Amino acid sequence: MTDEATGRLLGRFVDAVQPVLPLVSVWAHGSLAGGDYQPGRSDLDLIAIVSRPCTAAEEQQLGEVHESLGSASALASGLHCSYCAAGELDDPARLHLTWAHEEFMRRRVTPVTRRELHDFGLVLYGEAPAALLPPVTGEQLAGFVVQDLESFWLPSLDHRERWDRDIWVDLGLLTLARATVTLRDGKLITKARALCVLTGLGAPAEVVEDIRQRRYGDPGPASQQWIARRAELTLTFLRPAIEQVVAQWPPSTG
Repeated sequence: MTDEATGRLLGRFVDAVQPVLPLVSVWAHGSLAGGDYQPGRSDLDLIAIVSRPCTAAEEQQLGEVHESLGSASALASGLHCSYCAAGELDDPARLHLTWAHEEFMRRRVTPVTRRELHDFGLVLYGEAPAALLPPVTGEQLAGFVVQDLESFWLPSLDHRERWDRDIWVDLGLLTLARATVTLRDGKLITKARALCVLTGLGAPAEVVEDIRQRRYGDPGPASQQWIARRAELTLTFLRPAIEQVVAQWPPSTG
């Protein structure tokens, strides 16, 4: 499934959470489940299903569990987990207690995550997603993908300062590629496959190679000149590309 250190961390996580919560299942999605996990670079995206909502005391204990794991393994900083009551899974808009970026917040379990879990989710503990999680229709998946592009990514292009950061360049371009395939074929693809799709979409080749090297290679530190040029190349490509995808949805049936 993955490397030894990550496997140990996941085992310790499940063992530590079980005494704290009425745990039903723990699932992995994202790169770990999709076969594109890169130790130390990829996040560990998890969903924990519990039989009822967490109490305030349990939330405090969970925080201590995550902090303890972080002290024992550097990989734990990328371990993100949403804690969802089994009876609250029907509504994709519901916010769930989530540990991410070393703190608690509230997040949705999006239609993309739900489809990932159904298509290739990894069961780390308990029942499989199909037994508990309502299925996602193609219309629900496509609607979410278009809304995400239109309401989040397009406005983000107006904040030039963000695009000097690796994560914005990577996620912006990869999200476009993955959305394009989902809307065209109804499928979810890995980030590795998304890099190939980006080339076909006409994305700047040097930016695509920059992402590939940082994800799968061992590049040296980037110069400020390249960071600025990369941002301009990315923004120049992304805006018309996203606008085109949004404008073409829903596709004509005439």
